[in-house]
Amino acid sequence: MEQPRSSRILVVEDHIGLRAQIVAVLVGAGWRVEEASDGRLALQMALDEPPDVLLLDLGLPGLDGLAVCAQLRQRADRHVPVLMLTARDTLSDKGLGFAAGADDYLLKPFASEELLWRCQALARRGELGRSPVLERGPLRIDRRSGEVRCHQRVVEVSGHALRLLVALAEAWPRTVSRSELLQQLWADEPPESDALRSHLYTLRQGLGPSQSLVKTVHGVGLRLDVPT
Repeated sequence: MEQPRSSRILVVEDHIGLRAQIVAVLVGAGWRVEEASDGRLALQMALDEPPDVLLLDLGLPGLDGLAVCAQLRQRADRHVPVLMLTARDTLSDKGLGFAAGADDYLLKPFASEELLWRCQALARRGELGRSPVLERGPLRIDRRSGEVRCHQRVVEVSGHALRLLVALAEAWPRTVSRSELLQQLWADEPPESDALRSHLYTLRQGLGPSQSLVKTVHGVGLRLDVPT
């Protein structure tokens, strides 16, 4: 069973050895993984760039997992699926976790297969809850049909150029680094040539008079230049 395409998970665990094991399992299954060991840092990362799944330990320095989850629910502009990972196994402990906003709860020690199953299920649930239509300024992108409109005009863009536009729209207003775009478009098999530049050119040609909406941030990456 594979997780939804381009799923990104934030692993928050302060035990270095266990975090390394979890990351290895997830990377081996094709996830894009980010890590944090401190609760405050984890909360900021999840707010700045919401992951598809947040794997959250409870006993964290800075801010414990319950507080991270509760603040995320209060402050995030979208629902981030949260899987709490902990050795706290009483019914009251689980109740506190769900009350803080957790979507699922996994007890330590756990089997790698079960961890993957639960993360995959949460990622799919989050995907189902998302609208297929992205609207960013004058852009309207239907991820299901692949139709793109800009200022009500249909934009002829497809393939990797369309995937590039979707990646920028999903990340907006953040600037997306070149390495992240390569990962999203080609996963672990990036092309040998500078294909990203070619697809960027194709995308801008398709946008025509509105090609300035895709802005190059020199030394950083690309972003959509539309009002927040």
